[in-house]
Amino acid sequence: MKAKFFYSKLKGDLLVCIALFFVVVSCENYLDEQPSTLIDSDYIFTTEEGLKSGVVSLYKFDRDRYDRRIEDFMGAVLMSSRSDLAFSRTGYTGLMGRYQRGVSPVDQGANFVSTLFWKHFYNITNKATEIINAAEVIEGVDDDTRNQIIAEAKFFRANSYFYLYRMFNNIYVTTKTVTVDNAFDVINDKSSKEDIFALLNSDLDFAIEHLEWTDTFGRVTKGTAKHVKAKVAMWEGDWEEAKSQALDVIEDPDSPHGLVANTGDVFKGDRNHSESLFVIQSQDDLLGGGDNTMMNANYVTQYFQISGIESNIEQGGRGFSRVLPNLYLLGLISEDPNDTRDDDTYFRLKYYYTSGPRIGEEVDNYAPITDLNNPSSTYQRYYQRQHPSCIKFAQEDDNPDSYLNRSNIMVYRLAETYLIAAEAMMRSTGDPLPYINAVRTRANAAPLTSVDEQAILDERARELAFEGQRWFTLKRMGQAVIDRQITSYAGDGEYFPANLGVKDPRTNWQPHFINFPIAQIDLDLLGAGYPQNDGY
Repeated sequence: MKAKFFYSKLKGDLLVCIALFFVVVSCENYLDEQPSTLIDSDYIFTTEEGLKSGVVSLYKFDRDRYDRRIEDFMGAVLMSSRSDLAFSRTGYTGLMGRYQRGVSPVDQGANFVSTLFWKHFYNITNKATEIINAAEVIEGVDDDTRNQIIAEAKFFRANSYFYLYRMFNNIYVTTKTVTVDNAFDVINDKSSKEDIFALLNSDLDFAIEHLEWTDTFGRVTKGTAKHVKAKVAMWEGDWEEAKSQALDVIEDPDSPHGLVANTGDVFKGDRNHSESLFVIQSQDDLLGGGDNTMMNANYVTQYFQISGIESNIEQGGRGFSRVLPNLYLLGLISEDPNDTRDDDTYFRLKYYYTSGPRIGEEVDNYAPITDLNNPSSTYQRYYQRQHPSCIKFAQEDDNPDSYLNRSNIMVYRLAETYLIAAEAMMRSTGDPLPYINAVRTRANAAPLTSVDEQAILDERARELAFEGQRWFTLKRMGQAVIDRQITSYAGDGEYFPANLGVKDPRTNWQPHFINFPIAQIDLDLLGAGYPQNDGY
């Protein structure tokens, strides 16, 4: 009998992970839980403190995708590498970003995606469901505590199913707990879109009702749930609901959220500020505090290989030049010369010598191709060592001499909520200009006088590039949009001729790539009639 595909780990694994990572953790301003000496199934699922520890474990499991070392921490950067805004230069991430891998149910890229996304998010939904169902029947717990436990777990279940749906389309959702009796049941068909969104909305409605506007930094709040609810509504085409949820986060008198004053503050410090809606936390010298990753290194060039410039956090830290902003994105952010998003806040455009006779001067060792009829002889080194970098994921206390660093990761933030509100109004009723222009004004860019779909796409590119949202935005806007954007702009085309031919994402893209393939190793655990996505 084939094992149920999303039940990759049973209750015993949850107990071990909770015991190892979180029950013994206690620290100020972190996801704080009291230690316990008794760790067994009765403790976890039949006691208040056990269920609280189970909820904290969901934060750890959510962070796992970023912490896994698979192919230079590909799980942290894959979605950005596949967008229309990226140039994927090298490594296995480059193969994935150029649509050379991860395009067949049986290739190694699909197997990586299975581990990093399919199994990862089903693991979270399974554990969240177990906590929810246990919390609903536990005795001796006051209603406020019970609802807080369930609300956080329901947020994680909804957020994980939402991610799976956007990647794979053909998914199965359930609210049943894994038991010894049902662990080997075979699933024969995907869930309907109606059932998927009914569960997403039900879980998020409960989370919105029972979460508070403020909590310990790192924990999800009412604002986090409303932001995701707005994103879900956008996928349903329910513009009024999306607008309502977004405006609540922006304008509700009880909402603590507001745009920070300037773009330089958005990714400053530990990201604990009014714009943050959900931040994946990592903390040094703490059991359960997360692993060192190469997320930032994937996005930053190897400028330090140039004589006279040492790696330093101000210029991005130590990088690998895997995934870089492409000419299309750089053109968008340079359209307004006053826009501060190209001023070493979100991106590092220029590098400066830190030692030697030219200290303080701009590095100019290599040149890109600017004239196709007279190409530069050093363009490959330029892309490797001198090309602009995304520096959103560098943190001040990172080690500039290491590719590996432990830093907080911004997942959701208020600037996107503003752009959701603007788009929802553009597609329904209301004036979108104040909301899109709030983001532009913060960046010192000139306000827009009109808004259409392309204006929304362009502004989301400038503000949210490399934050993992772009590919989903293109897919949500429809087949024609994602086809046009990828085939027109992905990579750098003739300006990096080493990536033409079989390495050109523009020509490798096929319309059915709008859904990721379900890996054959996962299909083999499903019923014989379970549908693979079209085209594979």
